[in-house]
Amino acid sequence: MPPLPPVVISYSAMHRKLLLSLLLLTLSMGSAAAQRIGVWAVAFYNLENLFDTEDDPDNPGDDEFLPTGPYQWTQDKYEQKLSNLATVISQLAREHCPVGPAVIGISEVENERVVADLVARPELRDMGLRYVHYPSPDRRGIDVALLYNPRLFRLTGSCVYPFVMPGQPNFRSRDQLVVTGQMGGEPVSVIVNHWPSRYGGDKSKPSRAAAAAICRHIADSICAASPANKVIIVGDLNDDPTDESCAKVLGATRRAKDVKPGGYFNATWPLFDRGIGSLCYQDAWCLYDQHIISASFLADKSGRTLRFWKTEVFNRDFITTDVGKKKGYPKRAFDGSRWQNGYSDHFPTITYFTKQLP
Repeated sequence: MPPLPPVVISYSAMHRKLLLSLLLLTLSMGSAAAQRIGVWAVAFYNLENLFDTEDDPDNPGDDEFLPTGPYQWTQDKYEQKLSNLATVISQLAREHCPVGPAVIGISEVENERVVADLVARPELRDMGLRYVHYPSPDRRGIDVALLYNPRLFRLTGSCVYPFVMPGQPNFRSRDQLVVTGQMGGEPVSVIVNHWPSRYGGDKSKPSRAAAAAICRHIADSICAASPANKVIIVGDLNDDPTDESCAKVLGATRRAKDVKPGGYFNATWPLFDRGIGSLCYQDAWCLYDQHIISASFLADKSGRTLRFWKTEVFNRDFITTDVGKKKGYPKRAFDGSRWQNGYSDHFPTITYFTKQLP
């Protein structure tokens, strides 16, 4: 399959007013001559309990999602949820990237089968997505995975790092998935996370601090081994950007200008400061679905290498509850155990990168 070119944006002095929304792309270009800018997107989406309908005797976490379980999880519901999620994924980043994101990190998938079923949906056929998945030892039997468009991201390697909780060798959680490839002609590594939940309240904080320490070690190791390799950390961190695990242990800064060489910028923190979240709990917005990028995405101001542009929460109306006490929340597949034909309890998040083209 021949590579597709990224979206190309052209402008000149005659029609700058028409491209005001793309001003950030052109600030570094002083001339009126036409320039070509490529845009690449990286997304993350927590799919909320994407289980198949078959009983896995080695995974007691799937018992609720069986035809005989409390959710009465049938093949028809499974197929409908796949269709709903595929519809969302098919629309991610299309405003700036005509063929969608280059990569999409996902979480809460039961196994490889559900990932394969998802990318095979007709709603995603034009994207030609492939995937990377490894089984995790999580106690609920849910994993992370990465979808990628081979025309925009050329896979070169992948591996997983197990979660290890100091002093608690039997604590099980999701592995951290590392996928490396070429995006925009440059080496980029994506670390896909789903950190331990908040079950247990404050007692759960050390588990996420441990996950943050693992993630920082992975990112630092990648950058040390290959300084040209840029790193993107995505995932449901079960913490907000201001929490200790993210701000101190991982060390992701609030502002891009505060990032030091070898450091990391939390591209979702400015959204959180504006009250924008990716999920809502008891009418309080949280931004657990974060994007954290290495300083190398900020260093080159010439525009000749991949550079951070912006991040958004994909909180479109069609995936939002429009009535009732939970108006404005993400529209879930279930309300309690009642099927409501929705999507997920999380909104997707997207980060965009730009690069000047020859």
